[in-house]
Amino acid sequence: MTEAKPCVTRATCPYCGTGCGVLIESKEGRITHVQGDPAHPANRGRLCTKGSTLHLTAAHSLQQQVRLLTPMRRAQRDGEAAPLSWDNALEEAADKFAAIIRQHGPNAVAFYGSGQLLTEDYYVLNKLVKGLIGTNNLDTNSRLCMSSAVTGYKATLGSDAPPACYEDFQFAQTLFITGSNTAYAHPILFRQIEDARQANPDMKLIVVDPRRTETAEMADLHLAIRPGTDVALYHGMLHILLKEGLTNAAYIDAHTNGFEALKTQVASFTPGHTAAVCGVPAEDIIQAARWFGAHTPTLSLYCQGLNQSSRGTDKNAALINLHLATGQIGLPGAGPFSLTGQPNAMGGREVGGMSTLLSAHRDLGKPEDRAEVASLWGVKDVPATPGFTAVEMFEAAARGDLKAIWIACTNPAQSLPDQTLVREGLSRCEYVVVQEAFASTATCAFGDLLLPATTWGEKDGTVTNSERRISRVRAAIDPMGEARHDWDIFSEFGRRLERRLAPQADRYLPGTTTLFPYDTPESVWNEHRESTRGRDLDITGMSYALLEQTGPQQWPMPEGAHQGVSRLYTDGKFPTPDGRAKFAPVRYETVAEPTNGAYPFALNTGRLRDQWHGMSRTGNLGRLFGHVAEPALEMHADDMRALGLSNGDLVCMASRRGELVAPVQASEAMAQRQVFMAMHWGEEFLSGHDRHNKPISGVNAVTTGAFCPTSKQPELKHAAVQLTPVSLPWRLLAVAWLPESEAMHVRTALKPLMRSFAFASCVPFGREPHAEGKVGILFRTAHTAPITETVILQIKELLGIGDVDVMTYADPHAHQERTMHIERTAGGLRLRAVIMTGDIRSEAWLRPLLQDEQIIDSYGQRLLTPGPVAPVETAAKGAQICTCFNVSEPQIVTVLRSTEGQPDVRLTLLQQALKCGTNCGSCIPTLKKLVKQTPVGEHTESAALA
Repeated sequence: MTEAKPCVTRATCPYCGTGCGVLIESKEGRITHVQGDPAHPANRGRLCTKGSTLHLTAAHSLQQQVRLLTPMRRAQRDGEAAPLSWDNALEEAADKFAAIIRQHGPNAVAFYGSGQLLTEDYYVLNKLVKGLIGTNNLDTNSRLCMSSAVTGYKATLGSDAPPACYEDFQFAQTLFITGSNTAYAHPILFRQIEDARQANPDMKLIVVDPRRTETAEMADLHLAIRPGTDVALYHGMLHILLKEGLTNAAYIDAHTNGFEALKTQVASFTPGHTAAVCGVPAEDIIQAARWFGAHTPTLSLYCQGLNQSSRGTDKNAALINLHLATGQIGLPGAGPFSLTGQPNAMGGREVGGMSTLLSAHRDLGKPEDRAEVASLWGVKDVPATPGFTAVEMFEAAARGDLKAIWIACTNPAQSLPDQTLVREGLSRCEYVVVQEAFASTATCAFGDLLLPATTWGEKDGTVTNSERRISRVRAAIDPMGEARHDWDIFSEFGRRLERRLAPQADRYLPGTTTLFPYDTPESVWNEHRESTRGRDLDITGMSYALLEQTGPQQWPMPEGAHQGVSRLYTDGKFPTPDGRAKFAPVRYETVAEPTNGAYPFALNTGRLRDQWHGMSRTGNLGRLFGHVAEPALEMHADDMRALGLSNGDLVCMASRRGELVAPVQASEAMAQRQVFMAMHWGEEFLSGHDRHNKPISGVNAVTTGAFCPTSKQPELKHAAVQLTPVSLPWRLLAVAWLPESEAMHVRTALKPLMRSFAFASCVPFGREPHAEGKVGILFRTAHTAPITETVILQIKELLGIGDVDVMTYADPHAHQERTMHIERTAGGLRLRAVIMTGDIRSEAWLRPLLQDEQIIDSYGQRLLTPGPVAPVETAAKGAQICTCFNVSEPQIVTVLRSTEGQPDVRLTLLQQALKCGTNCGSCIPTLKKLVKQTPVGEHTESAALA
């Protein structure tokens, strides 16, 4: 009997907005492997570290531990959730929402969604909220991501439509990356940029970023501006372009309005003044302007560094001003190209799935546009007043103005700024529904009703990527447990709510019996397609069948067209009343919360290379912690010395809103008086309690909810903070290998303990799949008082450390303990678990012994030796650089010392020797940095990598 072949299903990656195609292999109802789709134009077979491990996050044993598998209900907010049927769950939700709407009106309820929903999910949700309930209180986490890009495009070009495409990387002569660590945030696009630079050595790469990121390391020119000074920089560059005659007067005259007002605005931004404001040399600003205007075509790439700002719209518009002034738009290799942060943020924008938008790029403020949408939906009207945006929504909940909130496919108790306010809002709401795939998110703890939704590999529909390309997503396996598709949940809830609100007489047009007649995602998409007819994003020429037969297509693609449009505005005509683009004479304004004597440091948040958002998926894989193992606050070495800090010391970082304790780490990427912490570290991984004994909610305990007045996108990229070294002498470290079927359950059980300490972190480690089916857990705490024996025993019990096969040293009076759990293997003795309290300095050599699974036969009782120096000579593996092949920095440096030739030759020899950088390529920027830093034949200490 021959073994059945795996099924192969086409889908897309659920991470950044690149929209990478993925081939999913499945067998007997389980996902077994993934690879990049070589036929998909976005990635041509490439995947980053996150994408290439998708099948590991979908492993059945892991999913069983982390997924929400059945509807659950809490009888009281702080109680345990109990399962109930889908019918009872949706009946309860419809009853609750109908009662609140009848008593308080439609604006007393709100819905908060996600850029990870499919377009079909988004469309039904939008119709549910605006068409049935009659409120615009629908927003999504795209507000934290792309709303400033939307308003910037609309303010200048007239529509939310990125004009460029990925093909433009091949034609650009100058690439201007600003406000984006593309090497980390969009690694597959960065591979394409590397390819383009190799093919065109004359290409110039300018990177604007306060940090010297891996993207900046690759630049011909790095402008390390002060945080928030982007508008000043762009005005200064335009000043130079005007002075040196590098603007395109013919283009300006023929295709734009408002240039004279902008010229007046930038007149004072001389190179000297701009340099003083931005903190970069005047000659570098002049060079950037000359390359932008003379070494053309010029393509700009930008993301959260511009968007997540209290002046995000102005930053986007000021950058677009440069393109309009030089005519660098609508040409191959030219244009302002916003990189989407989430896989379907663009699709959500297309359907109008936010509180300030309408379907198909219609204007909420125009009665004729609202009338069109109402007619398409079969209702008499749609609400005219914009609803609460993301931050406003939770402010309203905290005030008591919102009585119920429905949260789908996102984790606001981790991702939103000013977590004290967010959690107050969630706690005050009378009724909270959380529609989610993963039971492990912080937001689930606030849900009265938890509804299990499908996730990657189970979903069916479409998404749109950064270059306006729509891809078909097919399900590889059936939904796990009782999970249902998001569009289906919204539809079924909508049908039940219709019956309770009886809106037919008041809101529905004659002949409308239900707003939710859908039985397939295609039936939803076909309705959305019709709503785009005649619009700038017209997709009436597409169909599910066409997307499956001919592959992903870019919009617009109206009926009768044979393919979509790669570049917009090639004829110089824009979707504005007079067909002209508009210059935006924006003023330069400082950040919302400038640093001062009390709060002297500027906090920046951003991405790690191998993690995604709140890590509800990537945070379950030990291998994705190989690059950055634990939470840390990065800062300049001189600032650390001034505070008397060394790597690993703990500081309290406090803002006007909250605080957290975290270890510090020196970083060459940081300027003085600036600090950085990854956005991913929420309470699921970094916790504890503050000086007022309130639980710490991760990095967003300190970020500010101040937002752009136009886009309403919060300034997550800057907050003024103070740093205070803290003395927490009572430490605990537990490192253990656990069966993969138990590890995530153990992590969940450890979470309540984390809040009892001043500082705590808990992360996985290891490689998946492990040969023996094991997953590592690293649990670390620090406290003001000794760790009690009761707590130590709890942790030992959870980690499976008993009285057998253990070695222990204990000094109860000094509160010192070191316990080693030994396991016997065919190759010899190995450490299975280590727990230490008090003096934990021996972690320096014990932890590598355990994590690298080294044989410890020669140690014996010396495993209990205190201090940072190993009693037996040992070689630590070192920092992991290549996640795919588990290649460490010392291995790379050793090979590089024996290679000769030009940098590209040495890199090739390194890849041949160790395979690093030959799979996903995410580590290539670091490899190039090491090639540059490592002399041939010399024994040098490799530099600490940012």
